Formats: sequence, C-alpha cells, structure tokens
Amino acid sequence: MSEKITVIAHIRARAGKEAETEQVLTGLIRPTQNEPGCISYDLFASPDKPGLYMFIETWENREALSTHLQQPHVRAFISRSDELLAEPLNVSLWKDIAKP
Repeated sequence: MSEKITVIAHIRARAGKEAETEQVLTGLIRPTQNEPGCISYDLFASPDKPGLYMFIETWENREALSTHLQQPHVRAFISRSDELLAEPLNVSLWKDIAKP
C-alpha cells in the first residue's frame, strides 16, 4: 500500500534576489495544488529572516511526488536555482507515524 508522504523544503534566496525568488515560489503554488496526488502545498516565509522560505507539501504517495518533480513549472524553478538561491534546496521527506 502506498502511503502519504510529506515534504519539507527550506529555501534561502540569494542576497538581492529575495523579491524575485518569492515571486517564482508563489508562482509554483496554484499549478502544484492542481496536480493529481497533491493533498497540500503551502509556502511560508520567515518573519525574522528575509529571504528564507519553507514549503510544506503532502502527497498521496511517492509516485505523485515523483510526477510533481517532473512538471514544467518545477523544472523551470530548478533550472533557475543557481541564479536565485544562496544554497542548495534543503529537502526532507516524512511519513506520519501517528495515524495508521
């Protein structure tokens, strides 16, 4: 049985690229939320550290996540990551152990 998977992605914008990075990140939200298998896809900005963002995503299964990573809007963001980001994406995968 496939199980839900939660992704936490920390993103740090390159100095001087904060506004552009935020625009690109917010542009990922609607198309991703419309993808099959997306349960939630939420973007947060640090109130204390400008340019620091976090996505919390929940997917029906790893297959849906894998399909998401191949979508044109995601590939376009990844192709610009060297230009926009101060460091590589910090991504971790999680499963809910409190619910069967």
